Order: sequence, then structure tokens, then C-alpha cells
Amino acid sequence: MGTNLPLAGKSAFITGASSGIGEAAAEALAAQGADVALVARRKEKLESIAERIESVTGQTAFVLPTDVTDNSAVNEAVAQTVDTFGQLDVLVNNAGIATGSDVTVETIPAEQYRDVMAVNVDGVFFVTQAAIPHLRETSGIAVFVGSFAGQFPRPGAPLYAATKWWTRGFAHSLAGWLGEDEVGVTVINPTEVRTEFGRGYRDQTSKDRFEPNEVTEPEVIGDAIAFAAQQEPPNVVSELDLYRRGKFSHF
Repeated sequence: MGTNLPLAGKSAFITGASSGIGEAAAEALAAQGADVALVARRKEKLESIAERIESVTGQTAFVLPTDVTDNSAVNEAVAQTVDTFGQLDVLVNNAGIATGSDVTVETIPAEQYRDVMAVNVDGVFFVTQAAIPHLRETSGIAVFVGSFAGQFPRPGAPLYAATKWWTRGFAHSLAGWLGEDEVGVTVINPTEVRTEFGRGYRDQTSKDRFEPNEVTEPEVIGDAIAFAAQQEPPNVVSELDLYRRGKFSHF
């Protein structure tokens, strides 16, 4: 790809990259010239996505099968990314899971509670912790995929919502801490997105529930992440909400 692309010469580390928003973000970042590290647990899915990205964009897509809840594995994945690309410019904290649609605070099994907290909170923390020293070196940007659920009460999913409120609060607090080091922090808040979200604890994923273009498509969020990643010091997109135009008429 041409060296005049906005992200030429830069590299990105994307969690939850085996589908949905993470996959779309990797594609969008590579299209703008970035080499990408694809991080998720499903190795075969990552390899297929990496092959397509390299074929279409000419950028390097580095496959890193990693469980973000494993602190040691996360540290190793970030180190391998920096060893491979020489630097880290963009972090996309996207990995996340949902609680089951049929559980309440009273009925959620302890194992499910711990799984959701481990991915949505611990995983975000471990990845960010590992990436910060490298983002300082490049005046890079950390993008956090938040949610509409992290801004408004979600009575049907209080635990998931709480993890997204945590993500948003953590990210904005980081922005205050890292801003003087010229590290940018962006929070992207989608509403419903047609992805595999819900796989695991729910009977239906968002792809099953919604028809194409009935809700936001992941490519829209991927493009927003790539837009945020292109901001240069001293500027940053602090927070970006992506809602369907009629969202509040049904709220």
C-alpha cells in the first residue's frame, strides 16, 4: 500500500479480532496503512481474517491466539507485537462477552459472573497495562469499545452494563493521566451491532436476532475506530457515540 496513507508505518493491536467489531476494525486500520496484530482465542478464524487482510491491503496481519483474561499471555502477545512491528501505535480494546439473556442479578451463576467480569474488566485492564509503555513511546492512541449500555441504565443486563460503565470510567480516567504524555484515549459507544455478540451464554447472537442493516453493521464501528486512530497529537477524539437516528424514539 502507499506510504501516503494516514496510518502508514504504524501498527495496531486489536482484541476480539476474530469476528464483528474487532474484525472490522482490523480491516479498516489495515486499509488506512497500519500493520495489525489480531488477538482472540480462535486461531483458525484469525488466520482466515489475516489472509484476507494481507491479500486486500498488502499490510501485515500478525495472528496472536490469546486469552485476554490471562495476564501472562497478554504481556507476551504485546511483546511479540512490538518485536514484530518495532512499535505499537494503536490499541483497540474490543474483546467482550454478554451475560445470558435469561439471567438476573438474583439468578446469575457465579461462574458466568466471573467469566463476564474476567473478559470485560480484567481483560481490558491487562491489555491496557501491557500496552501503555509502548503507546508512550509512539504518542499512540488507545481505543476502548464501550457501549450505549455504559451510558444509560440497562435493566435487562445490569452486569454487562456495569462492565461498560467501568470501561468508560477507566478510559476517561486514563485520558487524564496519560494526556500529558501525548497518549490519546478514545471511547467508542455503539448501540446494537449485528455481530456474533452473545455467543456463549445467549441462545441467539446479534446476527441471529437482526437482519442486515436493521441495526448498525460492524464496518461502521470499524471505520469509527480507524478515524479515531488517525488523530495526531495534541488532538484526540475523546468519545464518539454511534447511534441509529431513531434510537431515542424507542428508548
